[in-house]
Amino acid sequence: MARRARPDRQEDPTAGRTAGAEVRSPSPEEGDAPASDRLFLATLRIRIPSDLWTSAFSSAHPQVRLEVLNRGEVGAGLSISDYWISGGPPGVWAAELAQYPDVIRVDSLAQVGEGCLYRITYRDPPIIGLYRRLQLPVPFPLRIQAGMIDWEIAARYSEFEAVMEFARQRDPEARVISIRRRPLRNHLPSLTERQHQLLTEAMAAGYFAVPRGITLTALARKLNRSKSSVSEAIALIEQKLLESALRPPLSNG
Repeated sequence: MARRARPDRQEDPTAGRTAGAEVRSPSPEEGDAPASDRLFLATLRIRIPSDLWTSAFSSAHPQVRLEVLNRGEVGAGLSISDYWISGGPPGVWAAELAQYPDVIRVDSLAQVGEGCLYRITYRDPPIIGLYRRLQLPVPFPLRIQAGMIDWEIAARYSEFEAVMEFARQRDPEARVISIRRRPLRNHLPSLTERQHQLLTEAMAAGYFAVPRGITLTALARKLNRSKSSVSEAIALIEQKLLESALRPPLSNG
């Protein structure tokens, strides 16, 4: 489950840029498709606010790597996530993690590779409120080390700008370490509003996480729907996503 950190890469074809250097927010260029018709795929490197447990813990142990695998809601303002944390036998970090004021509960699950899986219940960080308002799925896995997080964004231009502004307010030195721009119609399938809502809820619950954070039965129960209807709906969504991914790009000519 543990992944080696990948070197910063610069995917935006901007001459003279160094990989990992600060990249300003993109703006529509002459001849480009309108901003509202473009999808921005970017990876930010942000310093986590010091009042969050992930910042305090990872800063206290800069050699330790954390990966957030999924997220579910367990009450108003509360989330639960599975974390892979490197170093030590199962449960070695549990007592320390439980001492942070925004951590509600810590369960040690199993040893995996050079670390251990922990299931942590915690108070929502502010970014969750922003993503809920913008109706964006939180990207997983999230990688954290030494107080820094690599955060991926897949959003329309206005949503991208909102996330960038949020990041700058909390870390003026936040960097875009990779970015791509694509016409939205080339990347996203034509999901209905109901399908988009189901996809977002399933991702938030950890259904598409590796390992899976929730079973199909539990997801159906959470959504107050039958298991068969959720299974069929997700299969259709996956088919649309696959067809969209395999569809050749439209010619600019």
